Amino acid sequence: MNEILLLASLVFIFASALLGYYLFGKAGLYVLSAVATVLANIEVMILVHAYGMDQTLGNVLFAVTFLITDILSECEGKKAANKAVWTGIFASIFFLLLSRSWLMYIPAEGDTIAPAIHTVFSNTPRMILASLTVYAISQFFDVWLYHKWWGFTEKRFGSRRRFLWLRNNGSTLISQIVNTLLFNLFAFWGVYDGKTLLSIFISSYLIFVVTSIADTPFVYLARRISERKKAQGAAEAA
Repeated sequence: MNEILLLASLVFIFASALLGYYLFGKAGLYVLSAVATVLANIEVMILVHAYGMDQTLGNVLFAVTFLITDILSECEGKKAANKAVWTGIFASIFFLLLSRSWLMYIPAEGDTIAPAIHTVFSNTPRMILASLTVYAISQFFDVWLYHKWWGFTEKRFGSRRRFLWLRNNGSTLISQIVNTLLFNLFAFWGVYDGKTLLSIFISSYLIFVVTSIADTPFVYLARRISERKKAQGAAEAA
């Protein structure tokens, strides 16, 4: 069941990014980036066993933020991609401060939810601070590396359009190593034993390898959507 749910989540989340871009353009991706960043920090606290490995949830949600910056880099430019990163950072800080305020309220005598909220969100600051730091480092690095790969292939082969698959996977797979290593150290050091921590690191990166490869068709489709919209806009202007 866990395997089926993870696969279904991958398809649903990546397709949602493409649909958001199709319907709302850059704004749709900015919104999804903020939502995914916040929800991933909650989901990552759940440890499941799937595909023969212990792994935390939230990996697919984190992966879609890399898909979003790659789509924006390819279709809208480096500035738009970096703006998506800043959007995720702002959403994380907003959620961190707001969720901490929930724990300060004195529950009514008839309340039955507060203990569960305290259990879940008392550990949220560590997760979000770890995620915020790692997210900023790995995402800005991913955007920078994407355009470095783009410059290299354009100079080497004389084409700005070709080798989308290389700049997409070349940037994401490398930046995900940084993301996975730093996040697991910051978020889970002392929470899990060394064996579990290593298992989480390996499983998380293997998932990111799969999601990086899986998101490539979505970037191609997003570029097609962008080109059609630009062509349509040019035709209407003429």
